[in-house]
Amino acid sequence: MNREIHLVKRPEGTPDHEHLSIVESNQPQPAEGEVLLKTLYVSVDPYMRGRMSDAKSYIAPFQLNEPISGGAVAEVVDSNNQDFQAGDIVTGALPWQEYSTANGESVRKVDPKLGPVTTSLGILGMPGLTAYFGLTDIGSPKQGETLVVSGAAGAVGSTVVQIGKILGCRVIGIAGTDEKTSYLTDTLGADAAINYKTENVREAVKQACPDGVDIYFDNVGGEIADAIYPRLNKFARIVQCGAISSYNVQNDQGPRIQGYLIKSSALIKGFVVADYQDRYKEGFEHLSKWLQEGKLTYEETVKEGFENIPDAFFGLFKGENLGKQLVKVAEPSN
Repeated sequence: MNREIHLVKRPEGTPDHEHLSIVESNQPQPAEGEVLLKTLYVSVDPYMRGRMSDAKSYIAPFQLNEPISGGAVAEVVDSNNQDFQAGDIVTGALPWQEYSTANGESVRKVDPKLGPVTTSLGILGMPGLTAYFGLTDIGSPKQGETLVVSGAAGAVGSTVVQIGKILGCRVIGIAGTDEKTSYLTDTLGADAAINYKTENVREAVKQACPDGVDIYFDNVGGEIADAIYPRLNKFARIVQCGAISSYNVQNDQGPRIQGYLIKSSALIKGFVVADYQDRYKEGFEHLSKWLQEGKLTYEETVKEGFENIPDAFFGLFKGENLGKQLVKVAEPSN
């Protein structure tokens, strides 16, 4: 038998178990040109919340009563494709199933020389590339500039903090626990960190950024972003990567930002990592080089068990993860 996780109801607020269901099916068989995959690790990511809605977006919504899909690492257990053989470890966008089939174009082999296989879902995968292109292309950091990162202890944010330091910025991270703020300063090298749950963010940003903010890498939106806008310097850049604070809020309202943008001549640009698909090789080269040189590090929060994928996903909206949130589904055969 094969277990799958289906979206059975579209959430209007915070998703919960009533919106997902574990369904049993027969193990699929690979057709000509396909491989049979055993899922080893599943990535859960905030963007998936948007796909649970049927509203217009940059990516198609999940379909009701069908498996949710996302980044995963899997082992080839049977192959009808000459480019893959049993035992190969691959990564790609795969359904939340214990076993699935894929053609050779939808997965790529993981190079174990670059790091543990899980890094293909984190610092050497979508989150790492998001951090790299968002900061270097939109943020355009210059030596000595002040960079503020919200959601700074997550998979994307923690990588942004480190790249900012590599490129010579003064970096302030914002996170939601003392453990996370200590991680930002003591392990990642941030110059200061703010606990948004225990501090007045507006006052804390003023203290941490006496010369203003040149780059704001926004993973959160909401009241934290509201506190940053008054501190923007002339020609500041705002990298709008995420807005997790409002993903589960209907009709979210906030201060008007246009005046701050005009006064500072600031640039704000939203993006998704797929915008940079033709430059992925560049991003991989920089990230893997920095990782090998010890200039980048990472954390993973790993739950175990296929049945715990929903809880791992729900935990993203409670700030339960440090670094990349993964679910270990199975051990490789060898």
